Amino acid sequence: MRFSYDARHNVAYIRFQEKGAEVEAIRLGEEIVVDMAPDGTVYGIELLNANEQLRRENAGGLVVVNEATGERSELSLALD
Repeated sequence: MRFSYDARHNVAYIRFQEKGAEVEAIRLGEEIVVDMAPDGTVYGIELLNANEQLRRENAGGLVVVNEATGERSELSLALD
């Protein structure tokens, strides 16, 4: 998995795997697009207006939690 941010366009992308040949971009709302294959495989999630979306809950940090073990990691995001 890879998380990337384009400050110039204020877009973040969470990539779960490399895109296949037949990926469709499905807009779920004004600020979120999901790249999905016909078989239902999700390749990635694009966050438009990423600054606002990523700062709503945790003031600019990314928290990764392993639900099985309870292990928690926090990364600071420099989105300005």
